Amino acid sequence: MRELALILAGGRGSRLDILSENRAKPSIPFAGKFRIIDFCLSNCVNSGIYDVGILTQYLPESLNKHIGIGTPWDLDRKFGGVTLLQPKMGIEENQDGWYHGTAHAIYQNLEYIRERNPKYIVILSGDHVYKMNYRKMIKQHEETGADLTIAAQRVPMNEADRFGILDVDSNLKVVNFVEKPKNPPTNLASMGIYVFTADVLIDILEKYCNKEFSDFGHNIIPMMIQNNSVYAHEFEGYWQDVGTFDSYMETTLELTKYFKDLKLDMYDPEWRIYTRSEDLPAVKFGDGKIARNLICNGCIIGGEVTDSVLSPGVKVEKDAIVRNSIIFNDTVIKQGAVIENCIIDKNVVIGRNTKLGTGDDCTPNREVPDVLSSGITVVAKGAHVPADMVIGRNVRIFSNVREKDYDSKVVESGSSIKRK
Repeated sequence: MRELALILAGGRGSRLDILSENRAKPSIPFAGKFRIIDFCLSNCVNSGIYDVGILTQYLPESLNKHIGIGTPWDLDRKFGGVTLLQPKMGIEENQDGWYHGTAHAIYQNLEYIRERNPKYIVILSGDHVYKMNYRKMIKQHEETGADLTIAAQRVPMNEADRFGILDVDSNLKVVNFVEKPKNPPTNLASMGIYVFTADVLIDILEKYCNKEFSDFGHNIIPMMIQNNSVYAHEFEGYWQDVGTFDSYMETTLELTKYFKDLKLDMYDPEWRIYTRSEDLPAVKFGDGKIARNLICNGCIIGGEVTDSVLSPGVKVEKDAIVRNSIIFNDTVIKQGAVIENCIIDKNVVIGRNTKLGTGDDCTPNREVPDVLSSGITVVAKGAHVPADMVIGRNVRIFSNVREKDYDSKVVESGSSIKRK
């Protein structure tokens, strides 16, 4: 059986704001030592799919470095393996070379697809968190004789307007598809996971795809429902889009719960999640209080850490407190600092006795109130927060900010701090 998986990993992830300022959304750290893209890559190899193309576009350097030649996922192969597919010139006349939509990205790589000569093409999003055996979906695709099979999941009816919604008959044949409808006809949501019969997809893209007719959800799928055989594959397992600060925070901190309460089991030896790991020493604990955390290799903990996730190499000095927060690689929390309700990116330094993300004032961020309003404070990569600061909630501190960029020792809730 010949399958080719194509992972769409070029999205900016604008709702994650300053976390995606210097990286594509699929390369954002998740669950301590992982990246978001590790889930669909691991799903591929656990499903026996070893021919994988990753379509990148927005700030791909971090993602390219993480994936390398695919060794952690057993994708460093002479035949098949992983291929990074950047936008390129040469497919259309007078084109700018960029991907203009999900379908257009696949269209730009038809030459690569033909070289692989697959029977089926599995198209995946690189920015969702879930464990799924694609082999079951491919089997259903074969048994129904479908041209396209769409993975779908039931969502709460009051949230259905956020998704592409499928209407199906008693055999799960899709009779209608509406992208983010105001009045959803059902609650069966597309997961953005597709299995196409390769010849059918190639033919459709060659005939119809261009910069304007460029998206699977808005263009290709509605047309195929009218002219082709399209089925839904209902998935009942855990699946989460971590595309907002709230969903990212909630999904990550859920992993600190006790085993029996976990919705996403990352400890299953039959379905491992693989990643590129750093060679760091064991975690070292001092005399502080530690409870309900995920703490990765190389961390040194001298203070109090509760209900939090610490990526590799984080240092929490004596008398420092971290609560209900996510701390990325190699960040340093200095002595006496108090961190609450924060997402802190890599290589950040939090100064002595600073209070960050504390207080009861939840004024939404003044610049991006639709992105940051629930009380989370976010510090971007490489920023320095000086000693003795008091910083409220829904605050954004941009990358590489330094002491001279702060106007006072108090930063009110809802503020943004940028380099001057």
